[in-house]
Amino acid sequence: MFSFLVREGEYSSRSPPPPRPPPPLPLDTSVTYDHKSIIINGQRRILISGSIHYPRSTPQMWPDLIQKAKDGGLDVIQTYVFWNGHEPSPGQYYFEDRYDLVKFIKTVQQAGLYVHLRIGPYVCAEWNFGGFPVWLKYVPGMEFRTDNAPFKAAMQKFTEKIVGMMKGEKLFHTQGGPIILSQIENEYGPVEWEIHEPGKAYMKWAAQMAVGLETGVPWIMCKQEDAPDPIVSSRTAKTNPKCGLKLGPAGESHFHSHNFKLLLKDSNFPLLDRQSRVSITDPQFFRYHGGTNFGRTSGGPFIATSYDYDAPIDEFGLIKEPKWGHLRDLHKAIKLCEPALVSVDPTVTSLGSNQEAHVFQSNSGCAAFLANYDPKSSATVKFGNSQYYLPAWSVSILPDCKTEVFNTARLGAQSAVRYMMPAVSKFNWQSYNEETASADDSDSTTMTGLWEQVNVTRDTTDYLWYMTDVNIAANEGFLKSGQNPQLTVMSAGHMLHVFVNGQFAGTAYGTLSNPKLTFSANVKLNAGVNKISLLSVAMGLPNVGVHYETWNAGVLGPVTLKGLNEGTRDLSKQIWSYKIGVKGETLGVNTLTGSSSVDWIEGSLLAMKSPLTWYKATFNTPAGNEPLALDMSTMNKGQIWINGQSIGRYAVYKATGSCNDCDYAGTYTEKKCRSQCGEASQKWYHVPRSWVKPSGNTVVVFEEMGGDPSGISLVKRTTGSVCADVYEGQPTLDSWTNKAAKPKAHLWCPPGQKITQIKFASYGWPKGRCGYFSEGSCHAHKSYDAFQKNCVGQQSCSVTVSPEVFGGDPCPNSVKKLSVEVLCN
Repeated sequence: MFSFLVREGEYSSRSPPPPRPPPPLPLDTSVTYDHKSIIINGQRRILISGSIHYPRSTPQMWPDLIQKAKDGGLDVIQTYVFWNGHEPSPGQYYFEDRYDLVKFIKTVQQAGLYVHLRIGPYVCAEWNFGGFPVWLKYVPGMEFRTDNAPFKAAMQKFTEKIVGMMKGEKLFHTQGGPIILSQIENEYGPVEWEIHEPGKAYMKWAAQMAVGLETGVPWIMCKQEDAPDPIVSSRTAKTNPKCGLKLGPAGESHFHSHNFKLLLKDSNFPLLDRQSRVSITDPQFFRYHGGTNFGRTSGGPFIATSYDYDAPIDEFGLIKEPKWGHLRDLHKAIKLCEPALVSVDPTVTSLGSNQEAHVFQSNSGCAAFLANYDPKSSATVKFGNSQYYLPAWSVSILPDCKTEVFNTARLGAQSAVRYMMPAVSKFNWQSYNEETASADDSDSTTMTGLWEQVNVTRDTTDYLWYMTDVNIAANEGFLKSGQNPQLTVMSAGHMLHVFVNGQFAGTAYGTLSNPKLTFSANVKLNAGVNKISLLSVAMGLPNVGVHYETWNAGVLGPVTLKGLNEGTRDLSKQIWSYKIGVKGETLGVNTLTGSSSVDWIEGSLLAMKSPLTWYKATFNTPAGNEPLALDMSTMNKGQIWINGQSIGRYAVYKATGSCNDCDYAGTYTEKKCRSQCGEASQKWYHVPRSWVKPSGNTVVVFEEMGGDPSGISLVKRTTGSVCADVYEGQPTLDSWTNKAAKPKAHLWCPPGQKITQIKFASYGWPKGRCGYFSEGSCHAHKSYDAFQKNCVGQQSCSVTVSPEVFGGDPCPNSVKKLSVEVLCN
């Protein structure tokens, strides 16, 4: 079963179809497996699945997301179950809105797809605290993910809760529902390897507990080579189907970092390489769609609000071409091979020094995968009675061992150029300045010494004030010399804003690789009592690591003043006052009802580049159905709300590292394909259209460090042009039904748009990529004609890639391609 991740929804121009009843229950509703494949209703299957994480999109988006998944050739939707979203307090459950798990699964069922339910309940997933509720950490005697009685009791209770809900709604396949697989735990093998025997005991207990729930469908463990029978392991085992090849579109984004990109040819090559070797029935393409870490759900720390992941469906719900289309074609090609793939193991023969044929020959058919492992050179190989051209680092699929229908390095799908078009470029902002907390505040709590942040806040907010008084004698030498003392604050993370006597003194922050930080600066102190106020900021709790529940955040010291008559004074063990959250949160100024509780100022009095400032404005929703986002590039760090709903954290930090051009050939590494170096790690913040009204919407921003709100704008994600880049003679799925079929350039604009102009067309040796094409030394001068005739004024069109279409062969005896870009409007 291929696992992919898809999302797109409320941006479809068509209305969601009315709910459809589930398909009729087949006579055989069993789900079994053997070493070759998953067996559904008695039939061996290769299932292509994709993850949609339901809280990372809105319920209004789900139907169209799932339809896009189905259109992309998927059979199964997989999702984690997010414990901390469903049980925010012990025994208090929440299954509404974005956390309506039953509604989500029934929506998948209505589309006629299966579900793989990854209960966990540990999910990792770059999600806050790995999906565990924070209260779990404070259960007496608690240790996460080990042979620990309190943890096992809580885990079993929640797992039974979810399984009971699914049974009650008849959602398991044996009940006529769509759930064909469930997962217990997640990626536990590395933890077991670290902690040894307690890990082994816990793993066996988890497996037995899950099987004992009698769901009627197989349970799976991910990254668990020693999973006991009958658990399906995500690694190769003699009695299990070959499953669990986890392929990611790229890497997660985090603030301060460049973004990763994974070219679709990079993802297809390892997939088909493994598929051709062992006939994988559950490779996981993680993620097919990412979505958005709304609110404070991102983990890390420092995981960005965008969870785009360079996936085939982008964060905003738009198909990312050519990746989505190329994968769709791949899925079709693999399905043509299914009878042979699920029947036998492959035989491998050499076709050259770096070329191989992997052949699945059975009574039910023959399928072959021809692989060229050379990262630099193409090759022409002889297989059977024919010759096949294999580009460098590519795999070709022959569903009947004769007809080539797909090659990983040849694109039949179009590309698209998208941009952010301003929709509301000017807001009439109002501002409210947050008060700096002090030890004298009546709503503060006083304790001796420094306390860990999450222990105090229970993660109800990102913010915790640490406040103390510093007495300075009138005879201190620095008062006369002007050499201000140095304040040093050491924190376990993740960010710190320092105020002295109500004045902003500076900021320090950690990173994903090292959340700890040190603030050190000379500060102006006066004779008498001085107020030190430290605002510690969490940037998401850790989601992965052995016993990460023991990791700390906040100011743990030491906190020192250097340069006094006494030398260095340690403030760590003196009396400190604590205040949870900032005042604006307490007053609810981010909500529709609470925003009237403070006096906002505007016009010439508007606060600009001032730390700890709230901003508020109203706007009308722009017409159309394009995805919306806020451009926050002129701000620094804070949070955003739309009509009281939290968009999430924003942090406009410049990405570090080095970036270079992408080349799909060769083994992929995280250093191979980076983007946005020197630019903001995240600039645009998704605003779901279901969160806005036609008019009178309220946006609230809390800026921690000081920014310029006049530069904030609401933008629409718009398709400007689409491209095709097709070689003559390249494999095409059309050849399966028509052996004489030639490749075509397929172009289509989004619904509501039409092709208005041919920006570029060249048949010959064009150079560049979509948006940056140029003519090469070989060019057919009638390259534009067919597109002018067939495409202008149409939403979609197709043009055959053949010399006669473009007025003849411009450079005989050479391999040519067609590059074309058309404008959509």
